[in-house]
Amino acid sequence: MELALHPDFQLKKLTIGREQAPLIVIDNFVADPDALVEVAAGKLFGDVINYYPGLRSKVPLTYQRFIIDRFRDLFADYFGASATAIRFTSCHFSLVTTPPEKLLPLQRIPHVDSHSFTELAFIHYLFKADLGGTAFYRHRATGYEYVDEERKAGYWRIVDKEQAGPHRAEVAYINGDTALYEQVGRQDAVFNRMLIYRRNSLHSGSLGRNFVPDPNPRTGRLSINGFLA
Repeated sequence: MELALHPDFQLKKLTIGREQAPLIVIDNFVADPDALVEVAAGKLFGDVINYYPGLRSKVPLTYQRFIIDRFRDLFADYFGASATAIRFTSCHFSLVTTPPEKLLPLQRIPHVDSHSFTELAFIHYLFKADLGGTAFYRHRATGYEYVDEERKAGYWRIVDKEQAGPHRAEVAYINGDTALYEQVGRQDAVFNRMLIYRRNSLHSGSLGRNFVPDPNPRTGRLSINGFLA
């Protein structure tokens, strides 16, 4: 498939919370996002072995090459990634399909995808319904908004205790402030919007109480999620 930037492509460089982790928000990303939805609709989705609460299918390599070719220098300049060595470690069409009552404890709180400062994540929203965006959080007990190698042992030790305590996460997708986490940033899910951020930033999808899982790529919470290192 051929990809091109949207003629009204818009990019904003932002930061998250007190710790000022970098965040990029791109609106009107690709010229024909509906074509990506149709590609996804023709894919076979499968269960995921990690903590992602849904189904995934691999994205064509042309999409990955498009990202690297267009944003290699941006990744280096704004995130400190290597402009010459950066590569995809994962890239999938993703559909959130897990009902709230079936979430594991760690799926009910914000998460990090890595403890590295140089590894990046992105999400490209490909749904038009009001199915929730992405939020970023501060862990109240530690004040951490990101979890790196230095912080991880202490952070996870406290999280383990909190999971057994009186304020443990309720059986629902986190969507705003709780007794354990403070929301410090939020981006709505706009069709054809992309977010790019460090994988060690605490974040979660913002799914409301009325969220109904839908495995249909044309009508469900479809996105492209990628990891770069």
